[in-house]
Amino acid sequence: MHKRLMIGLLAGFFLTCSDTASSADGAQQFEYRVLATKKTATPQKELNGAGVEGFRFEGIMGGNTEWGGSEAVAVISRERAVEKRSSFEYKLLATSKTSTMQKELQQAADEGFGYRGQTVFETTFGGKEVVIIMERNRDAKPQRYAYKLLATSKTSTMQKELVEAGEAGFQFVGMTVAETPFGGKELVTILRLGPNR
Repeated sequence: MHKRLMIGLLAGFFLTCSDTASSADGAQQFEYRVLATKKTATPQKELNGAGVEGFRFEGIMGGNTEWGGSEAVAVISRERAVEKRSSFEYKLLATSKTSTMQKELQQAADEGFGYRGQTVFETTFGGKEVVIIMERNRDAKPQRYAYKLLATSKTSTMQKELVEAGEAGFQFVGMTVAETPFGGKELVTILRLGPNR
């Protein structure tokens, strides 16, 4: 029941976006694509292919779909009637170890990639993984941030760590609740400091 409702809502959302774009005279119009896959490596390849065409990542969600089972579903878009488009490059970070994610997140940031979104994705081999989407505009000077990943199973601990990070100048950008093999059910919060530290 919940799966059908979710797909119905998504279908309604995309129909609404399409109708709005086609009926508004002189208004901005957008082209959307939906990417769905069971493998975390596949979205990175598809995102990079679409990024060359000027498509930009908008959002991602991991979960069970009616026909695909456990999938990561991403939405990308680009504005219609644009003569020169920016080209975007993407990097997907996926791991069940939050300590590994912190290291990979900062490495990507040092290469000029910036945080765009995150979700939890259940894979065939990796179990439940936290997936973070990083983006770099190939046509612009990169803005480099320092990232901090907070992971805890207690909301009271997260409150304390967020206060400390906020006092140090870190800004909240995203959060997921993930059940990992090592940490159990964890709150995973991403913060950033910068840019161009």
